[in-house]
Amino acid sequence: MTDASATAPRRPGEQTLTALGMSAPALDPADASPHAFPGGGRWRTEVPSCEGPEALAVVLKEASRLDVPIHRISQGSGVWMLTDAEITEMVEATAERDIELCLFTGPRGTWDIGGSTRTDSGGAGLRARGHDAVAGCVEDAVRATELGVKCLLVADEGVLWTLHRARAAGLLPADTTLKLSALVGPVNPASFAVYERLGADSINVPSDLTLDHLTEIRRVSATPMDMYIEAPDDLGGYVRMYEVAELIRRGAPLYLKFGLSKAPGIYPYGHHLRELTLATAKERVRRGRLALDLLARHGADGDMAPLGSRLPGDLSRFEITS
Repeated sequence: MTDASATAPRRPGEQTLTALGMSAPALDPADASPHAFPGGGRWRTEVPSCEGPEALAVVLKEASRLDVPIHRISQGSGVWMLTDAEITEMVEATAERDIELCLFTGPRGTWDIGGSTRTDSGGAGLRARGHDAVAGCVEDAVRATELGVKCLLVADEGVLWTLHRARAAGLLPADTTLKLSALVGPVNPASFAVYERLGADSINVPSDLTLDHLTEIRRVSATPMDMYIEAPDDLGGYVRMYEVAELIRRGAPLYLKFGLSKAPGIYPYGHHLRELTLATAKERVRRGRLALDLLARHGADGDMAPLGSRLPGDLSRFEITS
């Protein structure tokens, strides 16, 4: 990657458009996020939808070939869709490279028997329906952390608060991080701050938020934000590669998530989806290379957080009273 100090950051097409009398308004320093990751850096990378050891191996091989730095790899099907041996293999492979592994927890409404999620309104979405679904998420969290997983993906406010309480009580390791799913991501500063206080250590926001929305969120919270630079079709299929530098400037600390549009869904994963899953895993890494190349060309790639960094820093939480 190029040294950002060697060239001043610029906006896409800036020099040519300025020469043609079409320069953009000057950036407002007040829009910029004042926050960064602990230990330095304003952005990290994430490759999502890595659904098992075989897909993980493809991602790691392609990342090495294309020189794509990875801070976090996440999986979407869930802990319960993996055997202990598969989880252990993934933990060992990511630990060897100092990459954070994040696995999804427990039952969710879209795969439950509840009919409301299949209505036009979407009903309760991915939330855990009833006590037993919450219990399943907790079971997954305990099992995953016992096998060495340090990051858990959550799609329900109650599950998030429960796992945060378990972490505070020592029932889960203290360095476990809790990541909020993109499918329940907050869309305003007030809700973003609530998820932080419920225990979230990084929060997915929908990829259709405007730059002004990111600035508004950053005025109330420093919690790391996750954002698909290219979103899957079921999250809108948005492609925001040319905005990467500005997304970082407004939204830091920010995880750049390299998703993939125009690809069939693969959750819950099984071997019947093997070829599709491996092909899309490989292409997600390539999409990451494209986004990083844009950052480099614009001279905005110098603020990446150190590889191996994963903790979110000091965040605000609701008081636990019982």
